[in-house]
Amino acid sequence: MVNASSYPPLAERPIKNTIVLFDVDGTLTPARLHASDEMLDILHRLREKVAIGFVGGSDLAKQQEQLASPDVNVTDLFDFCFSENGLTAYKQGQTLPSNSFIQWFGEDSYKEFVKFVLHYVADLDIPVKRGTFVEFRNGMVNISPVGRNASTAERLAFEAYDKEAGVRKAFVAALREKFGHHGLTFSIGGQISFDVFPTGWDKTYCLKHLEEDAAKPGGVEYTTVHFFGDKTMEGGNDYEIYTDKRTTGHSVTKPEDTMAKLKTLFDL
Repeated sequence: MVNASSYPPLAERPIKNTIVLFDVDGTLTPARLHASDEMLDILHRLREKVAIGFVGGSDLAKQQEQLASPDVNVTDLFDFCFSENGLTAYKQGQTLPSNSFIQWFGEDSYKEFVKFVLHYVADLDIPVKRGTFVEFRNGMVNISPVGRNASTAERLAFEAYDKEAGVRKAFVAALREKFGHHGLTFSIGGQISFDVFPTGWDKTYCLKHLEEDAAKPGGVEYTTVHFFGDKTMEGGNDYEIYTDKRTTGHSVTKPEDTMAKLKTLFDL
């Protein structure tokens, strides 16, 4: 069984004080699909040299589906697991402190927000609509004009349509005008949706866990933090951590690009 004990202790990895963090969709896996055996093998070999972790906007259940298997926990495959941008977090299988969007936003404000979103979706004229237009998560709300129940083919079709029509961009502009005073950030990522979360709760939130861990007995101070992501342009959901002064950012176009860069950077 793969677990942390299968690898050198974090403080004894050959490349010292270094961690490599990854976005999931479009970076480690095709969007919403499973990681390839080749990718999992490269991550295994990389973990022999450095600490590794993922930071994704989705919840842990989705990352379990994409990165692991029924008999292997995703928390065993990475040293750090940062679901929902780190609002749900694990270090070597052990939970780290969590936070909640609803506690921050308040129930009344949230109800007003969702009412606006659903009215907006109802009035949208787009080629198809499927279901799950609003997905409530622990640390954010994910909004999809086409619906998260769209098939892979429908996701690809919407992504192409959205590049021309700017559906998500216009939706975000309307929400920013109506609710921007609440201190919310709107981040377009993936193929079909965008995330809404308190400002500062983007993917840089996970770096707080690394800093707090360094201060604990036996913790490691990561002086080099590599981040790989595919939505690194301004407005993309990898932009903030990609450009953060605490990280060394690597922009990729697909999982194969990630693997090629890892092989070169870490001699894999």
